[in-house]
Amino acid sequence: MSLKVYNTMSGEKEVFEPLVPDTVTMYVCGPTVYNLAHIGNARPVVVFDTLFRLLQTQYANVTYARNITDVDDKIIAAAKASQRSIEAVTDEYTAKYREDMAALNALPPTLEPHATHNIDAMIELTSTLVSKGNAYESQGHVLFAVESMADYGKLSRRALDDMLAGARVEVADYKRHPGDFVLWKPAAEEDPGWDSPWGRGRPGWHLECSAMIRAHLGETIDIHGGGRDLIFPHHENEIAQSRCAHGGDYVRYWMHNAYLDIDGEKMSKSMGNFRTVRDLLQSYRGEVLRFALLSAHYRSPLNFSAELLEQAQATLDSLYSTLRDVQDIELDTEVRLAEEPFYNALNDDLNTPVAIAEIHALAHQLHKADAAEKPALKARILAAGNLLGILGQDPEAWLQGTSSEDAISADQIEAQIAARQEAKAAKDFARADEIRDALAAQGVILEDSREGTKWKRG
Repeated sequence: MSLKVYNTMSGEKEVFEPLVPDTVTMYVCGPTVYNLAHIGNARPVVVFDTLFRLLQTQYANVTYARNITDVDDKIIAAAKASQRSIEAVTDEYTAKYREDMAALNALPPTLEPHATHNIDAMIELTSTLVSKGNAYESQGHVLFAVESMADYGKLSRRALDDMLAGARVEVADYKRHPGDFVLWKPAAEEDPGWDSPWGRGRPGWHLECSAMIRAHLGETIDIHGGGRDLIFPHHENEIAQSRCAHGGDYVRYWMHNAYLDIDGEKMSKSMGNFRTVRDLLQSYRGEVLRFALLSAHYRSPLNFSAELLEQAQATLDSLYSTLRDVQDIELDTEVRLAEEPFYNALNDDLNTPVAIAEIHALAHQLHKADAAEKPALKARILAAGNLLGILGQDPEAWLQGTSSEDAISADQIEAQIAARQEAKAAKDFARADEIRDALAAQGVILEDSREGTKWKRG
């Protein structure tokens, strides 16, 4: 079974082959910790967590690094606005980011390098670029000279002049070329800074990923991931820094997820549709958010809406209902992933919509299966769910759980079911129907069977 991924650099699907046999290195751009993560930030986390899970089924050693940017203009501004220290801001939002991503069933990365812990590596990289003539010092800044790299712009497939048109380029008199970008900049006395050959200062944003990748993963890594918005200038500038300093490929496979819209509009604070993960978790469980994010192929735009979330909730409820029906069946078979259609789908550039469709097909088979077939089908559904980071909860707990504090409690529901049973025993069917209807009005669905009455939240 060969994993194929779409390489942004080549513009084609390619068979994935790691540089070192049975060993994979993957780096994904992480958060700048000055505020809560929004749902757009969560898409690459869920996408590359799914890839991480898939890679671990094929390779003995998979190292997944996701950085924390804890020094940045936005962080400094947030600290000043809240009259707190830089550390107080970054510690708070780093912890909340981890909590929110864990709520989406994202596994913790193997490594989580912090920018402030790797300043020496950034200074070393900057010094190398200066010594090779790819960077220069000007008015206390050190800048990368984009004209010093012949194929600058290869990843985004645009000539330098085209890239500058409409881009967020800082016009400054200390630049030789408008596209030159900052590697190191002077720090105000009240701002965080570190001693360097160019005076007290701090790194530019692009510098940190190149330096940390080399420090923690090596000069060439297998996969570098992130959102499409990072292709230019961030990833383009990473390539320039790393290849000019050390040569080599830097990254063998570039993978980027598409944008996420909110109700058909680009998400932005100015539009008033800026939705944080933490806010959404007040109304939806993390697995619902994760399923919604996986419902479209990662390279396709995704319209994130209330309708999408309700559909994700209903789909998961249906699948958990199927698993509840076979909850007492023990698993005694090993799933051969290489033979599974859902596994083939994920190996085809992480095609999660097809993998989800295959889970539906397995659930349909399970409904019609005889007793001898059910253990294998249940095992296959759970194996598929594990790769996608879903269906790992207790089915009863899922169906009877709620994210709303004012919802009717499980004890209250059980008491109403008992009262309904008493009414039915007394042949007071009108009262029994009244109780059933009252529960339905509160989003509780009763399912009668020979084994008794089960319930779930609708």
